[in-house]
Amino acid sequence: MTPESDSSSSLSTPPVFVTGSAGHVGANLVRRLLEEGVRIRVLLRHEDNNEGLEGLDVERSYGDLRDLNATRQAITGCQGVYHVAAQISTIEGNRAHRRKIFECNVIGTRNVLQAAREAEAGRVVVTGSFSAVGHDLDNPSAPSDETMPFFPMERTMPYERSKSLVEQECWSAAAAGQDVVVATCCAVVGGADFLPSRLGRTLCDYTNGKLHAYVDGGFEFVAARDIVEGHLLCMRHGRSGEKYIFSSEYKTISDLLDFYEEVSGVPRPRRRIPSYAMLVFSEVASSYLSRFHPDFPQRFTPGAIRLLKKCRHADLGKAKRELGYRPTMIRDAVHEAYDFHYRRDAIVNPRAKRPRRDASNDHATPQAADPAPNHSMRIMTDGRLT
Repeated sequence: MTPESDSSSSLSTPPVFVTGSAGHVGANLVRRLLEEGVRIRVLLRHEDNNEGLEGLDVERSYGDLRDLNATRQAITGCQGVYHVAAQISTIEGNRAHRRKIFECNVIGTRNVLQAAREAEAGRVVVTGSFSAVGHDLDNPSAPSDETMPFFPMERTMPYERSKSLVEQECWSAAAAGQDVVVATCCAVVGGADFLPSRLGRTLCDYTNGKLHAYVDGGFEFVAARDIVEGHLLCMRHGRSGEKYIFSSEYKTISDLLDFYEEVSGVPRPRRRIPSYAMLVFSEVASSYLSRFHPDFPQRFTPGAIRLLKKCRHADLGKAKRELGYRPTMIRDAVHEAYDFHYRRDAIVNPRAKRPRRDASNDHATPQAADPAPNHSMRIMTDGRLT
């Protein structure tokens, strides 16, 4: 396998290697690197949705991270690696689903680290997950920092467990002398959300009138621009063998709904379903769907509700002290996300407001009519947890 290139960048400097470049974090990271004049090589799969890279001046390699030889070939000649790719899920799933998460996340990370080591590609920045950071067992809402170990003795999602194992792969590589840093990511909000993420879909569904109730709770959210900045800071200034948590703000689901109402002009749902009641219902629904309809998208899952009930907060002290990290505001990130989805005609409610940066731009008016209302109960519970 040889990289296919449509890049006009100077060949005098080696490219930076990026996995997961078509996803939410990856697409934002690639755009930031291109703005800085960085030459980029990405690893893609033909069968995936790679819309996030259309028209971008990057070198393209095709293969699967679970294939060590393909990863080796793709990374050869690169200097600097951002390993963003991950199989993200909030469901327990069936055996095949759990195996896929393990192989994509854990084995994929092992292969990237090994290939980077063999190719002498330099520092590897791996995207971690706040859901794999430990918490105070007696007070889960107390701020968590990088020193708190993941607690595997309680019920956790396969995704959470896999991201904890991803960190173990990183620490093993670092102990053997490899230069690796983990950039811990929270729930991402922002533009360039092509797939889209669960939070992106929720914002569109809300604006299009498909959300009629919500389950409250809270989590740490990070603006797309902030998590990208965190990755760059880790590459430039992070200490090898360390991880850094990046968040913008802690927000409740109710807070997010306030932002959605502000940005869209669509009134927020007032009906709040108690989390304990929704947890019971979601256990039954998720079990049935995972067994009989494994490919059906689940808006709310027991794992997501359990995370939201903990109302977890992050301690950003380490990233601020060591890297100079300065988070921005989630409110602005919601506006950026709305602007992105509006321009892509994913907002079809004719009563929805134009984006604030697009108020005088007549061509941004949605082209599609509002579909017939869906009177089935739609409930907002969680965002894409990465």
